[in-house]
Amino acid sequence: MSKDQIIEIPEETIEDEFAVRREKRQKLIDNNINPYPHIYKKEISLSGIKNTFATVTKEAPTEEIVITAGRIIAKRGHGKASFANIADSTDTMQIYARKDVLGDESYEIYSMLDLGDIIGVSGVPFITNTGELTIKISSFILLSKALNPLPEKFHGLQDKELRYRKRYLDLISNPEIKNVFRKRSQIISSIRKYLENQEFMEVETPVLHSIAGGANAKPFITHHNALDMKFYLRIALELHLKRLIVGGFDKVFEIGRVFRNEGISYKHNPEYTLLELYQAYADYKDMMSLTENLLGSLAKELTGSEKVQYGDVVLDFKPPFARMTMAEVIEKYSGVNINKHDFDSLKKELKSKKISVDETLTTKGQLINLVYDKMVEHNIIQPTFITDYPLETSPLAKKHRDNPALVERFELIVNTLEIANAYSELNDPIDQRERFEEQLVQREAGDEEAHMMDSDFIESLEYGMPPTGGLGIGIDRVVMLLTNSPSIRDVLLFPHMRHK
Repeated sequence: MSKDQIIEIPEETIEDEFAVRREKRQKLIDNNINPYPHIYKKEISLSGIKNTFATVTKEAPTEEIVITAGRIIAKRGHGKASFANIADSTDTMQIYARKDVLGDESYEIYSMLDLGDIIGVSGVPFITNTGELTIKISSFILLSKALNPLPEKFHGLQDKELRYRKRYLDLISNPEIKNVFRKRSQIISSIRKYLENQEFMEVETPVLHSIAGGANAKPFITHHNALDMKFYLRIALELHLKRLIVGGFDKVFEIGRVFRNEGISYKHNPEYTLLELYQAYADYKDMMSLTENLLGSLAKELTGSEKVQYGDVVLDFKPPFARMTMAEVIEKYSGVNINKHDFDSLKKELKSKKISVDETLTTKGQLINLVYDKMVEHNIIQPTFITDYPLETSPLAKKHRDNPALVERFELIVNTLEIANAYSELNDPIDQRERFEEQLVQREAGDEEAHMMDSDFIESLEYGMPPTGGLGIGIDRVVMLLTNSPSIRDVLLFPHMRHK
């Protein structure tokens, strides 16, 4: 069976099965059996049983009773004895039921159980003739009657769209998917521990913003009734976190959801998880060191090596990562020397290379970004810092100390994906106001992603912000790389989908 084969149960079959299961539910109720009891004291997981009783053999049995629970994923056997398999969040395990042990009435109820039902069992682990550790149950209780059937042949839910829409079925039918989300949790936990060991403090900032700022992106808009105000779901964490640097915290970070009203693709979701951190008395070079050491540490902790298999390539996260300036990488992959061009000549050069130039692009920096997006980024596989971006495209970054036409900024690219973005943060309030004013001109020209004027943020800078390095890392894309997942939807429990 191919990985992406669609296996569906015909709708009429589902309806028939639902009716049969509903009748069983009612029969249980009529016999004073609650198919949905309030609580059950599960004492040990299935993996715990396997670990605890790993030394049990036919020659060295145990008499210890275990009390556990799980979902029925297979049943076989008829008559006076039968086997079944149950699954919990840790493992699967075989159970064995006998009529002469359970009694006639209890065994009849056991025989009515369906795939998908959740049961609690107690019994003694033993080794079958085939050498499999199995629980010989002495009693059981139905904990939840499943009215809908599981996907055909249990491991048959391979329709990716259905898997994303009904993640609960995906997790039941494809237990290996759980490992991706266990690793995601581990990655986020490891990031927190790493930053806390570096004396960063975790904070929380508002999700609803009165001004959309901190990134070039189109926001989602909502309305607060009591205040009668328009709010924006945050597109970045930046401006509030930098206010905290102004307030006197030297190292802060936040891991939170941000929302951008943009397209959906294998690397984009309208909401995603972002790490942003800010460190006083640091610059973008310090952020490079922090980034490569953090990712190298994550790779080693999660996979045991700084070399990680992703698709057909091996990604090497051992620091230091490669570094190239924007000018160098563009010349390498496109042949265009951006330092020799002004706006008009660069526009002409791009058109000669069959790159369509939107007439709303009015600065050389925007053209540089265009040629980078079209001809460069898809060539970068190994972790590489692209540094020194054009001034016009980075309104929150400090001007480069050696070239005022550039800013001190980098993006980290891994396997064509932008993983991180960082600046030496702009802390001159006069310069910041002028940059915002330039952004307003772009908004008035039709650029919906240009920054809004945030006067309160500028006022905070007027009280003085120390030299600061800032970094943003897309958590979902990091999880993609470290779990060998081809799409961002594979690492989001509930990705956004178009209505059917």
